[in-house]
Order: sequence, then structure tokens, then C-alpha cells
Amino acid sequence: MWLAIFSLTVLGTLLGLVLGVAAKRFHVEGNSLAAEIEALMPGSNCGQCGFAGCPRAAAAIAEGSAPVTLCPPGGKALAQALAAKLGISIDLDAIVDQGPQIASVAEEICIGCCRCSKVCPTDAIVGAAKQIHNVIREACTGCGNCIDRCPTEALLLQPLPVTVQHWVWPKPAVAPVALAA
Repeated sequence: MWLAIFSLTVLGTLLGLVLGVAAKRFHVEGNSLAAEIEALMPGSNCGQCGFAGCPRAAAAIAEGSAPVTLCPPGGKALAQALAAKLGISIDLDAIVDQGPQIASVAEEICIGCCRCSKVCPTDAIVGAAKQIHNVIREACTGCGNCIDRCPTEALLLQPLPVTVQHWVWPKPAVAPVALAA
């Protein structure tokens, strides 16, 4: 028994050292711009942009083969941040930004088929088979993948409700100043 423990310990140590040396020697530097762009993105990997996750979309933006307006969950704010990062100008008139949205379940028509929870990239939908589902507000990114998969149309995207944590003071309108003659 002691021989087996000793041999596995030696084998594990040698393989760990070999893997450590190989990781240092064969390290490949990634695109630092793509990493910075990926850090700005929502990170939900919803696939609405047409790429397999945010890392691939960030790489495409960094190499210039994709527009900075490709991320629907990011909206205008992300497009502006990406344009500022890349030093380019963009026209934001074509982007329809409905503000932050989250999915909600109409419990009276949910049949508990679990199709929505299988496609949710952030696991924001909770529920079991043949049970009513619900959405965790803090986890939902509003990507809309679950909306397309629901056979009873029990899921809807709604604007993020105003709570104490999300409320902001509205910017006051600037009144024109009359100059005295």
C-alpha cells in the first residue's frame, strides 16, 4: 500500500512539474485589445450578436470585422464605450435602445416545459419540469433567448422596474435663459 501511495505521489509531482514548465515555455500571448473589449461586454454569452459568446465577438471587433454596435444587450452605452476605446465615431441613430429589460413569466399560462431554462445563458430561470417557472431579476440580462423558446408565450421582456436600488434622479430640463437688454 505504501508503495502505491509513494508511486502516485512521485508521478503526480513529476507530471505537475512537466505541465508547469510546458505552460511557461509554450505560453501564447493573446490580443490585449480583445481582452479589454471583452471586459466591457456584458459577458452573458447569449449569442444575439451572431458569435459564439462574448470572447469571439470581442476578437471580431478588435480585428475590425464586426461593428461596435453588434451587442443588443449592451445597447447604446456599450456601443459608445467601444467606440471610445477604439477611437472611432459611430452613428447611434440606428440603434433602438429600450433601456434595461428583464424577462418575466406569466404564471397562469406557464406549463413548466423547461425549454426556457435550457437556453438561458445566465441560469436566471428557475423551476422544475411541470412546475411554474420564475426569473431571478439580478441574474437576468434581458437577452431574450427564452422568449423565442417558450411554446405558450408565457415569457415577456419588460423594462426593469424602478426600485430603490435602481432609481436615479432624472436630469432636469434646462430652461432657456432670457437675456436682459
